Parts: sequence; C-alpha cells; structure tokens
Amino acid sequence: MAFRRIPCCISRNATLTRERIYCKNAARTYYTYSPEPFHPLPNRAPVWRTADEAVTVIKSHDKVFVHGAAATPIPLLEAMAKHGLKSGVKHVEVMHIHTEGEAIYSRPEYEGVFRSNSLFIGPNVRSAVNEGRADFIPIFLSEIPLLFRRNLVQLDVALISVSPPDKHGFCTLGPSVDCTRAAVQNAKVIIGLINPNMPRTFGDTAIHISHFDMMVEGDNELQAHEAPTLSEEEKRIGMHIAGNLVPDGATLQMGIGSIPDAVLAQLTHHRDLGVHTEMFSDKVMELVVNGCVTNAHKTIYTGKMVSSFVIGSPKLYKFLHNNPFVALLDVAYVNHTATIMQNPKVTAINSCIEVDFTGQVVSDSIGERMYSGVGGQVDFIRGAALGHDGLGKPIIAMPSTTAKGASKIVATLKPGAGVVTTRGHVHYIVTEYGIAHVFGKNLRQRAYELIRIAHPSHREELEKAAFERLKCMPSP
Repeated sequence: MAFRRIPCCISRNATLTRERIYCKNAARTYYTYSPEPFHPLPNRAPVWRTADEAVTVIKSHDKVFVHGAAATPIPLLEAMAKHGLKSGVKHVEVMHIHTEGEAIYSRPEYEGVFRSNSLFIGPNVRSAVNEGRADFIPIFLSEIPLLFRRNLVQLDVALISVSPPDKHGFCTLGPSVDCTRAAVQNAKVIIGLINPNMPRTFGDTAIHISHFDMMVEGDNELQAHEAPTLSEEEKRIGMHIAGNLVPDGATLQMGIGSIPDAVLAQLTHHRDLGVHTEMFSDKVMELVVNGCVTNAHKTIYTGKMVSSFVIGSPKLYKFLHNNPFVALLDVAYVNHTATIMQNPKVTAINSCIEVDFTGQVVSDSIGERMYSGVGGQVDFIRGAALGHDGLGKPIIAMPSTTAKGASKIVATLKPGAGVVTTRGHVHYIVTEYGIAHVFGKNLRQRAYELIRIAHPSHREELEKAAFERLKCMPSP
C-alpha cells in the first residue's frame, strides 16, 4: 500500500478484546465538548488487523453504525456477516443511512443475528423492511446527528471508510460526511477501512489516525452511479424548471436521479449559480467545468460548493480528490433551515411519489410499502421558502403518471401513504405539463392548478373526484 502505517504499542499478535480497547481508550475521556476526533492524540495509534480480525469486537446486542453511500465499507460488512454466523452473536443492530452494494446482513438467513435499522431506506434493504425483517426510523436528515450527540442512540462500534493518512496522520471521510462524523463522535470503538481509492476531501472530513481503535487495509473500488437515461417527460420537466424557476445567481439544492439531472442538463447557459445541497452527482460537476457554477453570490461558504455527501461516477470521485472548491460538511449544519435560508435565491428541487389535491406530498412510501425515507426534502423546502431575500423557490417535481399509467396527482392518498412534505409547506409542483404555484391558494384553487398539470387522460376523472371531495368545482 502507498500509505504509511503509524506504529502501535500493541503487537499484531495480541488478543484484542472490547475490554482491552476500552482500557486503551480510557473510555474516550479526552473528549470534551461534542467529542471531536480531529486533534492528534500523543502516544496513541490504532491496532492494525485484517477485516476478519477487526470485526470480532462486535458482540451480541451491539449497535453498529455503518458509513453509507459511496463510502460503504463493503469488506468490513462482508467480514461482519461471516463473523455473525461463525461466532453465534445475536441481535446486532446495524444502523445506517442508505448504503451501496448488497446489504448481506439483511438476507433472510441472518435474521436473529443482524437487524438493519435504516435512517433512510436504500434498495438493498427495502424488501427486508417491508417483510418485517428490518426497521426504519422516520427522521429528517438534519436531525440524525442529534440521535448520537444527545446520546439517544449509543453506538458500540462504527465501521467507516477513510482515505489514507497524510504526512500529519490525517485521514478523511472521502465523499460522505453526512451523519457519519456524529456517529464517530459517539461510538465506543472506531474501525477504519483505509482505502486508497477514497478521494481526499475538504470540510468536516478530517479524522486523525490516532482516534481509530483498529485499522484495516482495503483496496475496493467505490460504488458508482452512472447517469440515468432521461425520458421525454423528464426532459420537459427540466425545461419547465430551468426556464421559469431558476434565475442566474440561484443557490441550488437537488438530489440524485432523473429529474434533478433533467433540470441540471438545462442550466448550461445560466451564470453564477451556487450549490448548497445535501448531496450531488455528476451533472453538477459538468456545470462547474462549463463555468456555470461559481458560488460567487452565496452567503454561506462563498465561493465553494457545499454538500454533505457525493455519489456518482469514478470521474466524479476524481473531481472531488484534493479539490478545495467542494466543502463536505456535517449534515446537521448543511441541512439546517437557519443555514439554508441565508443563501440567495435558494432553489430546492425535490421529487416525490404522489400529491393530492390539497398539496400533501408523499415521498417515502407507496401506500403502506416503505420505499425510501424522510431525508432532507423538508429541510430544503422550508429553507427555500424562508430565504432571507424572499426569492427562494421550493419545488416538488414528478412525471404526471407512474410507469403503469396511473395518475400521480390524486384526490386522496393511497391508504398508508406517508406525508413527508405537508400541504402547508408546498409552493411549486411541476410535471411535464407545466407548473402549479399553489402557495397561498385555497383548496379549490389548488385542485384547479394541479388538475391543469395532470396527464390529459386523467383530468376529467380528477375533476369529478375533486367535486366529490370539495363539494364544489375546482376554480382558478
């Protein structure tokens, strides 16, 4: 490996037990305010182990935090799964936001050994959650760190990926800070997978190697997301938003997927855009390369893009490496409404599953079936609405129909559907048929605006349903 190991006073052949780690760490009494694993600790270094050796510290009933998104420490998870079956541990709780790759611990054969507890549901645990073999915590992304910092959840072990240490001994969290820094501050045992493929990043990413209890050498490629192919409907949504709702100098928030990419693809002639978002992907990088993103007018981190995590292609990870133009920060700060609202012309672009006539937005479930999570949608919808300059635009965008042709604009939500963004939060709703501005409008006006942007084949039945629900005709 290219990185330099720091010597440790414990020999490689020594038996490593939880008690030995606690003694060595003095229960982390060197932490004062909001334990911060940044400063170098004199005469302290991690124990180097293989992945199989390191995870043996995990015991029955432990709470284990797993670094997510592109930084998912897959070799540690594979080792943990083997350890679970071999050692006979029971009821280990695995906490995480969405992770990449296969979530081995959520397979049916691991029931009773591991139980996933998602803070945001990814595709790899969705079946387990809906089959009752895994759990889900509905929570705003901005508030996840509070679980750890207020000791509402006490973590026993944190499994994280980091870039190799520099000459001063500092590693970084690579493309994913999100809630991981708070988890590391809280965990009793920190196991780091040092991966030379992890980009070295700036912001709240640095952790000195002396704060790790164990280090494992890795060399796995980061999980990548290639850009989706855009449908004609999505392209029209992108044109509506870019052409009518995004001014020059806007501060952008967007997620990953087809609709955010459709909007970003239409912004190539915009100027002086800023980025303050919970995450971004390749299309944002392309706007930077084309000179569209300068961050020149931002109030928060002027001149820099701000995010809490990044996921995309290998090209994007190369763009991140040693790039001071990008600041990856703690999601409690990035997604805090009081932070967001200080930036100019905040334009928050989020997607959803369905919307009813009154403006209730369903984003985390399809009826009773859990699909994703609360995430940061409300954080940014509210931050854009309350922008100090009064020019923010909170936007919900979606195709007018599902893949099966059902209307996504409905009279009443499906039984069990979860409202993430309330009717009081909604300002703009966009489909391929146009823009509905519903802020300040009453129920019959909202129904009128939403039916106007519904698919034409559903408008007549929606009008009838609206009359039955509201006892009056939708009206402008």
